[in-house]
Amino acid sequence: MEVTAVTQTLLHANQLKRTARTGWVQRGVPDAESVAAHSFGVVFTVLTLAQLVDEPIDLGKLLALAALHDLPEALTTDIPTPAWRYLPPGIKTDVERGAMAEMLADTPFAADWMALWEELHANKTAVARLVYDADKLEMYLQAWVYEQQFGNRFLAEFWAAPPNFHFPQTQAIYREIVALRG
Repeated sequence: MEVTAVTQTLLHANQLKRTARTGWVQRGVPDAESVAAHSFGVVFTVLTLAQLVDEPIDLGKLLALAALHDLPEALTTDIPTPAWRYLPPGIKTDVERGAMAEMLADTPFAADWMALWEELHANKTAVARLVYDADKLEMYLQAWVYEQQFGNRFLAEFWAAPPNFHFPQTQAIYREIVALRG
């Protein structure tokens, strides 16, 4: 085992604890959550959703995809969605793929983790789609929490366009969060 490469991968992942979610920072959220905090939220959300959906789900693969979903941001940082529209189509995936390859280089699990990450980004399997749903749902849950904490609606733009979830269970929870907003 290449201990140095594995240690470097762990250090890259650790960087996510110090990488703020830029979308919240841009909107004036004080002490905005880190990418690592968001990733934990996605892992917990997907674990919960897996108990609700009707399709058979490989829980191990599901949790692995959720844990890896934002790992490239250890190198790319959290570039907010509005910024990507000014860049060429597909560049986000290409950039993140390169970051993943760099972080995993020389590890004994590089091929396996890259395959998981590629499955996630292809978004064609039930597992990948459930992680997609969890990622979006967790963002809406966090927006609601921030609105409650700060007593205002400075995050209203997040709610302007309803999301397209893959699973009706996710949609039902989203509707409940919207109802909580009043």
